[in-house]
Amino acid sequence: MSDDVDLFIIGGGVNGAGIARDAAGRGLSVVLCEKDDLAEGTSSRSGKLVHGGLRYLEYYEFRLVREALIEREVLLNAAPHIIWPMRFVLPHSPTDRPAWLVRLGLFLYDNLGGRKLLPGTRSLNLKRDPEGAPVKDDYSIGFEYSDCWVDDARLVVLNAVDASENGAEILTRTSCASLRQHEGNWIATVEDTKSGQSRDIRAKAVVNAAGPWVNDVIGRVAGSNSSRSVKLVKGSHIIVPKFWNGEHAYLVQNHDKRVIFINPYEGDKALIGTTDIAYEGDPDDVTVDQSEITYLIDAVNRYFKVPLRAHDVIETFSGVRPLFDDGNGNPSAVTRDYVLDLDQSRGAPLLNIFGGKITTYRKLAEQAVQDLNAIFPQMGANWTATKPLPGGDMDNADFETFLGMQQGLHPWLPRSLAKHYARLYGTRAAQIIGAASDMRHLGKQFGPLLYEAELAYLVKNEWASCTEDVLNRRTKHGLTVSPAQVSQIDDWFKNGIAQTA
Repeated sequence: MSDDVDLFIIGGGVNGAGIARDAAGRGLSVVLCEKDDLAEGTSSRSGKLVHGGLRYLEYYEFRLVREALIEREVLLNAAPHIIWPMRFVLPHSPTDRPAWLVRLGLFLYDNLGGRKLLPGTRSLNLKRDPEGAPVKDDYSIGFEYSDCWVDDARLVVLNAVDASENGAEILTRTSCASLRQHEGNWIATVEDTKSGQSRDIRAKAVVNAAGPWVNDVIGRVAGSNSSRSVKLVKGSHIIVPKFWNGEHAYLVQNHDKRVIFINPYEGDKALIGTTDIAYEGDPDDVTVDQSEITYLIDAVNRYFKVPLRAHDVIETFSGVRPLFDDGNGNPSAVTRDYVLDLDQSRGAPLLNIFGGKITTYRKLAEQAVQDLNAIFPQMGANWTATKPLPGGDMDNADFETFLGMQQGLHPWLPRSLAKHYARLYGTRAAQIIGAASDMRHLGKQFGPLLYEAELAYLVKNEWASCTEDVLNRRTKHGLTVSPAQVSQIDDWFKNGIAQTA
């Protein structure tokens, strides 16, 4: 790849990958560098929802909610393999919010974004309707509304894949050591964090999408400053065995007026979160505190008959959300909106990204590239709103229809494995299966649904370079493999098989 490019992007989270995809698709030459793996930070540690943000209505964030609700359907159309509708049951607690306020909020939620694909809100009798079966008898009124689930890390990777296929260069495990101005351009010095090798890249413009590290890039790396900053807020989740029947999720209101999501996760598990705690440490070192686990368990136990205990927790994860600092001292009230700050004070432009959320990443990326139109007047028009992400081109078939078609093409493939491939890779599952005509052709089995063919695909096409990249981000096999199987995957990478598969 050339070392002279139009756009250099720092940060391989959802915003950076989205901007790389958008810009490359308009014909710009793009390099993206990420100091770790794609989505290794905030973008793989979210609540895994594409949603309007029902609770943001309380803070009068009507523009943000409307934009997010519109984007919810745009993304559902673009990636039906990794994004799908989910119904949320909200047991009403009269001690927290009055029923009329909840109904008003849900009415606005149904109508602000021009909803077309998802069913609207309905009222529930929790003593009669099956959704109320696991809920304590104290709660008799409930509401059910729609949002969407997303595999957050795969969303990032698929944006990077599309960017790459449009000509962008994606550099993982590559840090930006410095940025300096030279003859009207930026010179970015990047270093491979494994080999230590460095390289200079000349760019006409730089986008700083470093998330929690955005201010560090502005100051330490670029030697610049900004009047804007991010407020770091830690959000933690726990994973427990699923304790209700059905594919719906629950949303409960806690005593502190925060809401907690209780979502089905990977079939037989539940993902519960999130906390909202101001964070001042190193974003690389964020961990879940015992007090957060207790907080989440207590919130669940307030509503459900079968109590959760600490020993039910299978796994935890925590991420740092880089929210735009609007001066609000309450972490839950800090805006989830984004601000784009274009700095041209020293010549070549530096576009700093503050805030944002997964649901609005595509719109943020579109606006970010539009803000550079004066620098790149030759670039193409907006395009991402109507184009599917890789694997999402299902020709208007719903997921179950698509899955049935895949099983028809490969009757030897177990339904569980066919669904796994379809869910993660969509139409690109064909590249994993290839010419295989039976299970032997998928290679060595490393886990219940993990075969060598998938590992080889992830190395070749999705920048996977170690076991953790595969188990924790590009897939969720980490929840089902044994320690012995993890060791076997480690050996597969160490022995160089990954390079020749």
